[in-house]
Amino acid sequence: MTAAPNGAPARLDAVIFDWGGTLTRWRPMDIPGTWKAVAAAAVAVDPAHDVADLAVRLAEVDERLWSRCRNGDCESTRFVDVLAECGLDDHPDLLAAHLGEWEPATALDPDTPAVLAGLKERGLRVGVLSNTIWPRAQHEAWFARDGVLDLIDGAVYSSEIARTKPHPEAFLAAADAVDAHPERVLFVGDRPFEDIHGAKQVGMRAALVPFTVIGDHERGPVQGEADAVLDRLLDVLDLVDRWL
Repeated sequence: MTAAPNGAPARLDAVIFDWGGTLTRWRPMDIPGTWKAVAAAAVAVDPAHDVADLAVRLAEVDERLWSRCRNGDCESTRFVDVLAECGLDDHPDLLAAHLGEWEPATALDPDTPAVLAGLKERGLRVGVLSNTIWPRAQHEAWFARDGVLDLIDGAVYSSEIARTKPHPEAFLAAADAVDAHPERVLFVGDRPFEDIHGAKQVGMRAALVPFTVIGDHERGPVQGEADAVLDRLLDVLDLVDRWL
């Protein structure tokens, strides 16, 4: 772990985590393939659609909507928004098909339970802020599956607010969710633009978990400078101990 010198905040009340690639370990995903599964489910519901054409359109819409924030517009995106742009109704089988493709990437980093429990033992509140197209209920189901839902004091999902990371509104909402002032929050994430730059904008401390492979088209215009770079997620506890 590396940390900036003299980087200790006067007080730390909460630690907020990104979800994918932070609390979970990043893994390569065939994004067009995930949308092909949705297209197949849509054709099963309505045979009038062509699977190949629909899969391409879904993937293109998904990428275009998510790329908006890298171009200055951080409007949130939901799964139903992608469907609507392709003329599809919000049928539960379509969401189930997409979630089924992503399921392998939802497993927690092995360090996550110990980190969250350790922070609670230190009297710190634990939060989550995730850019996601899926509903809160799905994320809570994954956390419950892995036995950590009760360790999370507050969570904000971009699918239910107006803005995605790195917009300040998303980070301020996350701070409110754990009843903490931004300057007394450590944010932990895997993306220098969305997570580190976004957290620093509102006065949070920021620690980078540098395991995610980020494509050139995903990098964003600004790469935030982290207060610490972690070798593993468990290093959060050492960092917090130094700052406490």
